[in-house]
Amino acid sequence: MKKKLQIFKKKPIKYSFIVIGMILLVVISNLYLQWCQNELSLELVFKFAFSWHTEKFILGSLVLLIFLLFLCSLAGSLILGSVLYAITIGILGFADYQKMFYRTEPIYPDDLKMITEFGLLREMIGTIPFVLILLIAGVGLFFFGKAMYKSRLLPKKIQIIRLSSLVVTIGLLVYVSNFNNPNNLLRKAYDKTALWIPYSQKMNYYNTGFMGGFLYNLKVEAMDKPDNYSKKTIEAITSKYTKTAQEVSGSSEAEQPNIIFVMSESFSDPQNLTGVTVDQNPLKSYDEIAKTTYSGKMLSQNYGGGTANIEFEALTSFSMELFNPQLTTPYTMLIPKMTEIPSIVSLLKNQDYQATAIHPYNTSMYKRKDVYKTLGFDQFISEETMTYKDKLQNNPYISDESAYKEVLDLLEDEDNPQFVHLVTMQTHMPYSDKYTSTDYSSKSQGNKKAIDSYMQDVAYSSEALKEFTTALKDVKRRTLVVFWGDHLPSIYSDEIKADNDEVRMHETEFLMYDNQQKLSDKKNHDALSSPFYFAPTLFDQSNMQMTGFYQLLSELEKQVPAFEKGFYYKDQQWSQTLTLNQVQKELYEDYRLIQYDIVSGENYSLKTDFFN
Repeated sequence: MKKKLQIFKKKPIKYSFIVIGMILLVVISNLYLQWCQNELSLELVFKFAFSWHTEKFILGSLVLLIFLLFLCSLAGSLILGSVLYAITIGILGFADYQKMFYRTEPIYPDDLKMITEFGLLREMIGTIPFVLILLIAGVGLFFFGKAMYKSRLLPKKIQIIRLSSLVVTIGLLVYVSNFNNPNNLLRKAYDKTALWIPYSQKMNYYNTGFMGGFLYNLKVEAMDKPDNYSKKTIEAITSKYTKTAQEVSGSSEAEQPNIIFVMSESFSDPQNLTGVTVDQNPLKSYDEIAKTTYSGKMLSQNYGGGTANIEFEALTSFSMELFNPQLTTPYTMLIPKMTEIPSIVSLLKNQDYQATAIHPYNTSMYKRKDVYKTLGFDQFISEETMTYKDKLQNNPYISDESAYKEVLDLLEDEDNPQFVHLVTMQTHMPYSDKYTSTDYSSKSQGNKKAIDSYMQDVAYSSEALKEFTTALKDVKRRTLVVFWGDHLPSIYSDEIKADNDEVRMHETEFLMYDNQQKLSDKKNHDALSSPFYFAPTLFDQSNMQMTGFYQLLSELEKQVPAFEKGFYYKDQQWSQTLTLNQVQKELYEDYRLIQYDIVSGENYSLKTDFFN
């Protein structure tokens, strides 16, 4: 009797230690995530958790506790469940720190889909850290799997507790995943103290904590329904702009031109930034083309990354600015749910074009293989199927010169007009050690080696573009090119960033080229644009038949030439908020209604000729 009493006394003490240990693990892990988010500042971490935003820190810790209990229940082991939890949180925090460092942007839930992109991840973080993380994760998963296998031998009573805990935690995690449902109790608890900052995810995470920001970016409807959305409203909009397009468009040419889109990875002008001085112009070859045709600056949504979002805007002419901020990557979060989406691809396919996408990398990035199929491309040429695969010196990526040769081969088909969409890789990070020597030297505030190597990269890219446009002069069919850089590279120091306003850090180069020199505004070399305007601008510049949708965008561009979340250019000045006069507001609202109709609405506009 005395022995049983001693065991009974010991068990509560043992369980108390377990509970305290799990709570400590959750609190420390939450502090760690916040530390990674706050640029490794312990002062900011402790102020956030225990002074400024304690309520939000506790709520985030509760979610982490549910996740920890889920892993422990799944493994059938408190120890191995906790170990895998610690490894998962450790890798997540490291990834967030890396993304903040390179792109000044936090990790989103949707980024976790990139976990299988081993090649790109290794190149981004370096071989040694990548192998180390892979090794730790592999060992953790091995023992976790072993624990799950052995858990079938646990006593019946323990199994009941374990399975009950597993069901409850799965249910709670599913409930948490619906964080953006207005009736979600966790969201309501956050809303009592949280000031969400949708126009800046970086500040959103800082203000609500890593966990708050992460939860905020869980699944959400692409766009909120506008108050005046209806079939009648959409039909009025489509009729209005389709009629205008028919009245103002030039006559269609007897021969349809080839159209080439070239999205050049990280192509930009380092000389555009204060704090970077160069000994010679790396964009010399590019400038020689730009000064003879319609060209200027493009406003990129992102800094240091976000290629697929810029590509989405350019192909569909839909703006990321109009989406709910939680929809961070349409290629993985939106298009896979759709059977069709209007784009320049579908428009040209209806006009008997052959449509080809070329990306000198693998087909899985951003689900491009599936996305291109939905958009309507006839074929997707990747690094595996390319004819030309030459690389420059130590550069791990296929060169721009090789990519352009691939395009020129397609243009040899003189029977059919071609639409080719090329996404280059030569100038992708990392930038150090690509070339044995560089012809360019910079004076910059930090990271000189990477900047010099980057300048060599864009110089080679510029030269390849010049050779390509020269070769196009021998193509008999009229050929139109839209060339742009998707974003700046993530190589600039905090000092350089501080010396330049945010707009400068989001401006890249663009030009439109006609091998027959017939663009209507080819003397304008200081244009300012956003990528969703490219297709309608090209049609307008080349005197091609405008669609109703492109007519709407063309009129909007005249009023608001460039905009993204937090960056709005109108009336020849930049602002962080969008204030519109009556004409501008009507155009913007018509555009918003059409985009909602396609991505979240009833697709009324698809039943008209608005996009054709």
